[in-house]
Amino acid sequence: MAKGQRSKETPQARESRRTSEYPYASGGWGSLKAVTRILVKEKVALKDMSLLPLQNKPEGFMCVSCSWAKPARPHAFEFCESGAKATAWDTTPKRADREFFAAHSVTELMQWHDHDLEEAGRLTEPMRYDAATDHLVPVSWEEAFESIGAELRGLDPKGVVFYTSGRASLEASYMLQLFARMYGTNNLPDSSNMCHESTSVGLKEAIGVGVGTIGLDDFDTTDLMFFFGQNVGTNSPRMLHQLQDARRRGVPIITFNPLREPGLVAFANPQSPHDMLLPANTQISTQYHQLRVGGDTAAITGICKAVIEAHDKAVSLGQPPVLDLVFIEAHTKGFDEFAHFVRETGWDAIERESGLQRVALEAAAREYSVANAVIVHYGMGLTQHRLGVQNVRMICNLLFLRGNIGRPGAGPSPVRGHSNVQGQRTVGITEKPELAPLDELAKQFNFEPPRDKGFNTVEAFEAMLEGTVKAVVNFGGNLVRSVPDRNRTQPAWANLQLAVNVATKLNRSHLVHAKTTYVLPCLSRIEIDRTGGHEQFVSMEDSTARFHGSRGVAEPAAPTVRSEPFIIAGLARATLRERSTVDWEDWCADYARVRTEMGKTWPAMFAGFESSMWTPGGVVRPLPARERTWKTKSGKAEFMVPEALSEDPDMNEREPDALRLMSLRADGQFNTTLYSLDDRFRGVKGSRMVVLMNRDDMEARDIEEGDRVTLRTIADDGVVREVAGLAAKPYDIPRGCAAGYYPECNPLLPLWHYAKESKVPGAKSIPVRVVAIEPKSARGSGSDSAGSDKLPGATASH
Repeated sequence: MAKGQRSKETPQARESRRTSEYPYASGGWGSLKAVTRILVKEKVALKDMSLLPLQNKPEGFMCVSCSWAKPARPHAFEFCESGAKATAWDTTPKRADREFFAAHSVTELMQWHDHDLEEAGRLTEPMRYDAATDHLVPVSWEEAFESIGAELRGLDPKGVVFYTSGRASLEASYMLQLFARMYGTNNLPDSSNMCHESTSVGLKEAIGVGVGTIGLDDFDTTDLMFFFGQNVGTNSPRMLHQLQDARRRGVPIITFNPLREPGLVAFANPQSPHDMLLPANTQISTQYHQLRVGGDTAAITGICKAVIEAHDKAVSLGQPPVLDLVFIEAHTKGFDEFAHFVRETGWDAIERESGLQRVALEAAAREYSVANAVIVHYGMGLTQHRLGVQNVRMICNLLFLRGNIGRPGAGPSPVRGHSNVQGQRTVGITEKPELAPLDELAKQFNFEPPRDKGFNTVEAFEAMLEGTVKAVVNFGGNLVRSVPDRNRTQPAWANLQLAVNVATKLNRSHLVHAKTTYVLPCLSRIEIDRTGGHEQFVSMEDSTARFHGSRGVAEPAAPTVRSEPFIIAGLARATLRERSTVDWEDWCADYARVRTEMGKTWPAMFAGFESSMWTPGGVVRPLPARERTWKTKSGKAEFMVPEALSEDPDMNEREPDALRLMSLRADGQFNTTLYSLDDRFRGVKGSRMVVLMNRDDMEARDIEEGDRVTLRTIADDGVVREVAGLAAKPYDIPRGCAAGYYPECNPLLPLWHYAKESKVPGAKSIPVRVVAIEPKSARGSGSDSAGSDKLPGATASH
């Protein structure tokens, strides 16, 4: 049928298509095949495949991808598809060594796809960018340390940023924050600034701690679970084991997510012969509500309204109360104001902003009203909004209504997406001086730490654009690709005086060279660390606030690769010289000495840690909110009244054809690391230059599947932000909403569009419009319908 003459899809056809687009459960044979493919692709030797059974085991290593909990009684194979891909990626025999860099100039490598850069293999020795030859050339470790130290000594510490991704261990993180503060700066942003800082702010305001309160044992006693904005199948697949067990004992799971995701629909356990051979799967979500992008606050308001209305009715009839009035009276503040807001908010507004009908929200409320213990899991779908902190507070409001914090089987569960990002904050990686133990550090190490606030990630790049940040010491991050507004921030990165990149593999940030650029290869957590002449081990914290030991089991990629503690110690020694009161070499000789110092700084958490860190299931971090002790300003758990029902009130669509674009990850991806260009669950192959759209939105714009479109951000700051060459793909997403891959869509996200209190980029609600369409038929029969991934078309100009 010609364009403009297509008939509307009937509800029956839509449901038939929905079940046929990806008819498989998450896990199962699809997962097994994906793991096998990457092991073969990365040429992982048979002996190295034996590493996988040691993943997330007491005698082995903590996974280098997500931070989901490590059980006391692990499965025989305690790894998921994503974790296996990460292990294969790190243990590949491929090498980006001096011969590789001699053969390829930086200008040439800049033309490579991001996937191909990392696919080149493991970095093997320190490299420095040589402008005369346009190559990265090898240098010795001592030369690198001395040169970097000299550069840092010549700079104002307030213009230097020390960034960490979520992979650094507790020991390395503790050393880095101490080095930075002895140097003279609190510029200690990390990947939490990009994702869950809204959690750290919101939970701390509401319950007095900035992390979730549940553990794996709570899955055994919960009566109900909610999911908001978290795609477990892609981002934390090991969690599906606990969800499957809960569903088998009849626990309802209610999901709120704009996209219908297979991982939240059904799960086939690859470790279960029953699931693999029949085939069989477990229905994960008992209710699945596809709310509008940015509609979570409105949806939670609707659930709370239905619960309070049910309570009011019960009380009027002389029936038992629905609300936990004893908990509310004894443990909370602000209930009356919140209840007034809920009662006064009309259902019309709730339905309009959430995109859901009243009957759907009342169905969720009925389940909540009869459950005795409720867990709410959530992810970046809640935190990456202008009112992301409000979203987190709304989760707490919902839990407070029936006393669902501080009891078994209940509480907030922010699912962190990086392996030790939560732990880094625990040991002092923070730009906020009030969250760091500065007085303790001052006494312990006999120096005066800086007391002024440092830069978070967004602030660091704002200062970089202004020219006040001169250097970045970058542990593990691919910041050039991961931060918003790439076509403005990437040139600012190139203008830095110094960029030091500590990494296992080559990425874009190493090639967008500053005036002086170093690339320093570090050990993967999977590898044996023989720093100090003997095998060392490290520790990390999982999403459920448990500390675990981790022991490398694979041989290092090269004898010239060094551990993160070694690199931090070398940089600190060369930079601080006689100013340092720490014997960095002594710490490198035995990481136990670092853990001893951690115990002095935080005795409640780390005293005696050396003897307890291998406890099955982990060492439980003290969390007062678990005991209903509230370290808030009022001394009670605090309700809050939301500012608005929309999560992005200042980015409301200004045009009738606007779309709310959310960024997302593929199943072949971990953050900016791309294991492949496929997204098995969403039916995308061979490309990431794709935009997922509602069929009705495509028809309204006369777009057919495979047409390439250009998206442009709707903003009033005088900057044109657009991405071209995105292949349109119809998908089960609410009308008026769209989705595209991260980081390909980052040029569309203004740097200034972030959560108010936390400055987390608002990547889950970017107002865009379609400004150009190139029909698939115009490209010839040989064109790839998914678009080209070689040089993504993105522009930003004034």
